[in-house]
Amino acid sequence: MCDGVRRGTINAQARTQSSIAVSSDGIDWVLFNASPDILTQIQQCGVLQPARNLRDTGIASVVLMDAQIDHTTGLLMLRENKQPLNLYCTQPVREDLSVGNPLFKVLSHYCDINWQQITLDTNEFSIDGAADVAFTPLSLTSNAPPYSPHRDKPVAGDTLGMHMRDRKSGKTLFYAPGLGEMEDSVWQAMQTSDVVLVDGTMWTDDEMISRGASQKTARSMGHLPQSGAGGMIEWLDKLPAKTRKVLIHINNTNPILDEDSPERQELTKHGIEVAMDGLEIEI
Repeated sequence: MCDGVRRGTINAQARTQSSIAVSSDGIDWVLFNASPDILTQIQQCGVLQPARNLRDTGIASVVLMDAQIDHTTGLLMLRENKQPLNLYCTQPVREDLSVGNPLFKVLSHYCDINWQQITLDTNEFSIDGAADVAFTPLSLTSNAPPYSPHRDKPVAGDTLGMHMRDRKSGKTLFYAPGLGEMEDSVWQAMQTSDVVLVDGTMWTDDEMISRGASQKTARSMGHLPQSGAGGMIEWLDKLPAKTRKVLIHINNTNPILDEDSPERQELTKHGIEVAMDGLEIEI
């Protein structure tokens, strides 16, 4: 897939690693996950670099949905902000990034971290940078990173989904870049959302194995594949017709990235979109 993009032999767009930014006023932003590509993403998104003063940023807060490498490495690139880094995550994620992968210790040599604990007994809470959005966290069944003591033994808070409600419009969005199992609480949140932005990592459960990229299945890594019985397509088909359905966090082995592929055409038939860099969603 990557070779085809570089050579121009397939109809696909290059993508950076999975992150989203949320705002209620278009000025201050909440960054969900800081990917290794965060500098490129900031450069491509002008609102995140307003240049009001030296080393300014539009990123008011950062929320970590898990402790995975592809969602946390970019924090190192945000170390030079003058203000303390407002960082929201659960206690298990904080532990993983303090011991298994001591990222917080490294950051402490450069900037202060204003850690805000996300607790799972919270119905709705606010995040600095999106005052008019109410956030509700949901614990997901997925998998912790290899350096976590919870690897293959998940605990509540290892991986989050987030339900977001615009306090003014009442419109809602559900975000879950890592989703390994469809639980009742998750399904309820998806059914009551106007937009679902959910795990699109792999097309089949054995995708990495069949392509010779890994010996791990999608489900063992905490990702529900799109195809097959009980797959993401089957679940998304059950949502109300008005729901906007978008796949995010797509692995470079996934054939849906090829816009001419049968798999991509299958998604189109089901009214499912594939996220891309620069995608803007207004609710």
